[in-house]
Amino acid sequence: MIEVQPLDPVMVDSLRRITTATLTTVLLKKGLRNVWMRGTRPFQPGQQRAVGRAFTLRFISAREDLATPASWSSPISTRAAIEAMPAGCICVAGAMGVTDAGIFGDVLCARMRKRGVAALVTDGVVRDSEGVLSTGLPVWCQGTTAPASVSGLTFVNWQEPVDCGGVAVYPNDVVVLDQDGAVLIPAAMVDEVVALGQEQERLEGWIMKRVNNGAPLPGLYPPNAENVAAYEADRALDL
Repeated sequence: MIEVQPLDPVMVDSLRRITTATLTTVLLKKGLRNVWMRGTRPFQPGQQRAVGRAFTLRFISAREDLATPASWSSPISTRAAIEAMPAGCICVAGAMGVTDAGIFGDVLCARMRKRGVAALVTDGVVRDSEGVLSTGLPVWCQGTTAPASVSGLTFVNWQEPVDCGGVAVYPNDVVVLDQDGAVLIPAAMVDEVVALGQEQERLEGWIMKRVNNGAPLPGLYPPNAENVAAYEADRALDL
């Protein structure tokens, strides 16, 4: 099994201050267009933002001889996968966008919470909605359903590449979650994306002040050479 690599707490704190909107813009400039996981909406309004390494789960279409209640006791099961999740990781479950079979319910979410998992992200749905909410585990998903996972899905394995919401997610990629959804940062690009994201947030904060003061957008957003110079001069004063 691929071990989850620790994520520097300073990096986590920095990413919590960068919106997913900004991250998608930064990644777009680096040539990555497909990083926002479709269908991953906050389960509850106002959920706390979350950042962590991806711990992946893979589901495929249900096959009647494999997708049974008995499979929940198999060595290859969601139950076993949860026991391998380290504190601080984000569980990313690729569920093929299936919305009539809940991948997890309240008991499994409660166990994830006890293990210190930062959040659950899936392009599928959960069940036992009231119970899931009561666990306090932050969840991003497509909604809820009553039937169990084996009604429409077969669990295959954990810690291997998965497709979640049309995005290729590899173990140890970094996932950032906010009210706009889930964004993936490739593991090899995290340091660069954080640095660029912080600068983008500073620049947009400066631009917003100008907008609030009545400045027109042409030449300001994006900034032309004159406004870049003005930004850099103001930035130098703040350092």
